[in-house]
Amino acid sequence: MKRMNINTTIPVLGPARIPSPLVSQGVACNGKTRFVKDEYRISIDVRVDRIAGENKDGILSFEQAGPREKIYFDPSKLKCAVVTCGGLCPGLNDIIRSIVLELHHVYGVKSKSIYGIRYGLQGFIPKYGHDLIELTPQQVSGIQNTGGSILGSSRGDQNIGEIVDCLERNRVGLLFMVGGDGTLMASKAIGDEILNRGLKISVVGIPKTIDNDIFLVSRSFGFDSAVDVATLAIKGAHNEAEAYPNGIGLIKLMGRHSGFLAATAALAQPDANLVLIPEEEILLHGENGLLAAVERRLALRKHAVIIVAEGAGQNFFEDKDIEHDASGNVKLKDIGLFLKAEISAYFNSKDIPITLKYIDPSYIIRSLPANANDSVFCGLLARDAVHAGMAGKTNLLISFWNNNYVHVPMDASAGRRKKMDPSGRLWQSVLESTGQNSLFSV
Repeated sequence: MKRMNINTTIPVLGPARIPSPLVSQGVACNGKTRFVKDEYRISIDVRVDRIAGENKDGILSFEQAGPREKIYFDPSKLKCAVVTCGGLCPGLNDIIRSIVLELHHVYGVKSKSIYGIRYGLQGFIPKYGHDLIELTPQQVSGIQNTGGSILGSSRGDQNIGEIVDCLERNRVGLLFMVGGDGTLMASKAIGDEILNRGLKISVVGIPKTIDNDIFLVSRSFGFDSAVDVATLAIKGAHNEAEAYPNGIGLIKLMGRHSGFLAATAALAQPDANLVLIPEEEILLHGENGLLAAVERRLALRKHAVIIVAEGAGQNFFEDKDIEHDASGNVKLKDIGLFLKAEISAYFNSKDIPITLKYIDPSYIIRSLPANANDSVFCGLLARDAVHAGMAGKTNLLISFWNNNYVHVPMDASAGRRKKMDPSGRLWQSVLESTGQNSLFSV
């Protein structure tokens, strides 16, 4: 990690003066309290030689997440809202369920005072006509066993003023926003508009991305489930490749800007011979290029397995063909189909017969329920989001960092992206596992 100097202060709506409903259950059998104090801090960097920044101890740190002894909102009068935005991801329903159950059963928020916003940010805007739904414990019972989001989702910018108008009309005091980088940017804009209007509305973000590329978040929910399914695709590709002379299995995995999923899946199911990520430029032709490396692999072992992240190799496409989606993201060209065509043409030109099987499991991964690890993780993130919001904290996201759950200011994370370090342990382990450095060397 590079040295950073960021503001880690978490904004609050006002003094927290109401005793938490958890006080009666806040002491463990050994006499220790379960409550967390604001002065409990988690160091941003675990290596002391890289620590930068200033606080009273001279160490840059995050506020630890967890229940506070005093809360800001009166649960009997509070109205809350939950919205899921962007692409689908395993665990969305786990997050929704855990938020609702924590608010109702632990803090005593009335079941008819928890709203679900339909179809992402569109649900706030009157012209789309999406009704709010009441999220009761009965409504969310068992939803963790289904994929997708019971609230639905959407992409695209919406008018921030109209979103805050909706919150005001419905007297919402606490908004939970679940989404990726675009959602975090929108959350920050909503929080800023709330501040400009002098409103007492808390905005708490829960980061969601299968790519695991949110800045200052070491792990995002859905990633573990995605690795599980990706390993099945790798197994299938390997079996297909081995079954034929000169068999090639080509798998495209998610990862627009970061290769975490491709790298982690390759280590979890070590059948891949070549892994291609956005952080490393791909050389296609020549003695040190990908095509020659595949040829050498086939000559050596008669089969090859290639994993490519969706954002890799975008340098092969013309800049003039750039398009954007509804959220303003650049529409990536399909590197998987491109490589399939290039590999086929290369071996055809050499009159070498191959059998190439192309697998893209992306939409299967996105829409499945969370696995056991992710389900537990979602519950912990959601409960800490509720604790933070009830304490009157705002404009923050719940992050897992250095093996702790922490509060990260929206300002510190939104608009920045985490990428894999090509010289770091994860990528170097991939190179050792695949042996692809030797394949690319002559």
